[in-house]
Amino acid sequence: SDQANKIKDMIVQIWENSKSIYGAPKIQKTLENQGYKVSLKRVGRYMNQLNIRSIVVKKYRHHTTKISSDLKSNIMNRNFNTTGVNQKWCTDITYIHTSIDRWTYLASVLDLHSKKILGYAYGKTLTTELALKAVENACLNTKDTNGIILHSDLGTQYTSSAFENYPKSKGIVHFFS
Repeated sequence: SDQANKIKDMIVQIWENSKSIYGAPKIQKTLENQGYKVSLKRVGRYMNQLNIRSIVVKKYRHHTTKISSDLKSNIMNRNFNTTGVNQKWCTDITYIHTSIDRWTYLASVLDLHSKKILGYAYGKTLTTELALKAVENACLNTKDTNGIILHSDLGTQYTSSAFENYPKSKGIVHFFS
């Protein structure tokens, strides 16, 4: 019927305006706000007929592991002050949500004195290799890495033996907090 086709057109328009995010409940509420009385079941049925679905973003859940206390050596003791560049570096991974790739990850190494990013790596997977690539890139931009203190959290990327070997080979002292 004409009424059904009009409602279907409106459903598609609302769905497209929401960048494919709205599902049946929000579309039904939007239709209601525009003066159309349509049941949630009907909106869902029309969406199925039109073959449109909402984008569901899964909530990120942080997982922790137990790390032995000998790994937790904190030689900086929360002292992040420096007198010059390349004394203390800090590394971390930032989670970035994108509409195309979902979660992506940016690993970076920051000089605590200059506050400059010395090296970074970006990828679709959260791996030790990603964290390691950021440190390798920081080392490429630094003439002498001997004696630099590298601070990281206790993430599995930083506590793995694969990660530990590279800073050690460059004379970098790695610690966690």
